[in-house]
Amino acid sequence: MSDLNNSDLHGWLSQQPHGLRTYRTLQEKLETLSRHDPEQRAMCRLLSGLVGNYIEAFDEEPLPVAVADRAYGRLLDLVASLDFKGNPDRRLADINRIASCDLLN
Repeated sequence: MSDLNNSDLHGWLSQQPHGLRTYRTLQEKLETLSRHDPEQRAMCRLLSGLVGNYIEAFDEEPLPVAVADRAYGRLLDLVASLDFKGNPDRRLADINRIASCDLLN
């Protein structure tokens, strides 16, 4: 997993259902990646936080299908746009894009 790239993560994510379990599993994958590839730690932590905010918003609450579909689409687009092996400028741009993303709005 330490050689994970955006297409691997995007490929996995694109095959998952839109439920909260997928988001929790994604957080686990990001934590593992962060431990095995310290250069990815900032990107992984921000993505995990973004996903965590989404989970907290709907944990134990009904999740409207339209909201789930929209959030999943945004997350899928975001992950597809990331370059885990990019140069520092590209990675900073990716980090800033993650930091400004909101899956709910």
